[in-house]
Formats: sequence, structure tokens, C-alpha cells
Amino acid sequence: MSLHADALAVLRAWTPPTPVQESLRQRYVAHLEAHPDGMTRACRPDHVTASTLVLSHDRREVLLTLHAKAEQWFQLGGHAEPDDATLAGAARREADEESGVAGLVVHPVPVHLDEHAVAFCRLPDGGSDDQVVHHLDVRFVAVAPPGARHVVSEESLDVRWWPVDDVPNPDLVPLVQSALDALDEVRNSEGGVMREASDQPSR
Repeated sequence: MSLHADALAVLRAWTPPTPVQESLRQRYVAHLEAHPDGMTRACRPDHVTASTLVLSHDRREVLLTLHAKAEQWFQLGGHAEPDDATLAGAARREADEESGVAGLVVHPVPVHLDEHAVAFCRLPDGGSDDQVVHHLDVRFVAVAPPGARHVVSEESLDVRWWPVDDVPNPDLVPLVQSALDALDEVRNSEGGVMREASDQPSR
């Protein structure tokens, strides 16, 4: 299964928690159905991206990056790459690269969607155009192991743990709550075990 097919299958199967999220889900599905290259940054003006909200093992803190270009605190994530096999796998790779945290466990089901304009998103060859690019971001949640150590990548100005109830970017509040809700559901349905499946194709 291709990355595009996996993303489409994941989004078709996902049950959003709110009507607003359902509207976005339909928007993403329509985008991918209309654009075979919809997972790539070459798809203009909109393309699907993948990100991960990393929570500490006790769910009390979130690991955020101070994005070098946007100069704002965000969850970890970005564009899919040609070698990514799944949407969740792309989110996991981005989290690994931007945090340096070993042993992240990523829940394979999305927890939140967000569409936003990105002024600094450039064409793959480094060129620019006059279109306003929108990232159709699919957000996952991961849990870090106890004592996790992080690093600051070249894409970040800083990487830091923040209390879940005191994140520095108010736009992240709905994502944090959605992630915590999703983990509660996992605990209830799987006896507290969140199984790693980020690199497995959707079925």
C-alpha cells in the first residue's frame, strides 16, 4: 500500500470527536481523492502533513519545539518523505528527527486535524510562488519513556517540556485535550497498553 493510499484509508476510517473535526476529515479525504500527489509538498496550494504531540510517560507534560521559521511553539511534525510507508510512520519519523527521543510509542489513530496557512512553505526545489500554501495536518499522539532525553535539531530554536495545562501556544490547547482524551480511550479499551503500530499499513 502506498503512503497516499494509507493516508486515505486512515482518514476514511477515522471517527472525529466533533462536527468541526468531521468537516475537516471530509475536506482532507476530498483533497486526497482529487490529488494523487496530495501527500507531497509539490501539491499546490495544499498538501497533507503529519505531526505528533509527544507526552511524558506520566501524561503531565508535552514536548514542544520552538520552530525556527515560525518562531512559535508547536508539536513535532512536517512534510512526508518518499520513504514513508504510512501516515503514522511519517509522524513518528518527524518526532524522532525533531526530538531525538528514543523509544517513542505512537498511537496509530489520529487524534486531531488542523488546516493552517504556511507562508514559508517552499517548493521542493527551493523556489517560491504566489500561492498561499495550506498544511492539512494530521496529528497523532506519542508517549515518551520514563527519563526520556531530547535534543534540539537544526529545524528548532529550542525543544522543551511544558505542563499540559500551561502550553505556550493557545492554538495547541485543543490538540493537547484531544490527545489526552485519546489516551484515556486507549487505556480503557486495551487495559492501559498502547501498542506500537506506526509503521504498519492500515487495513
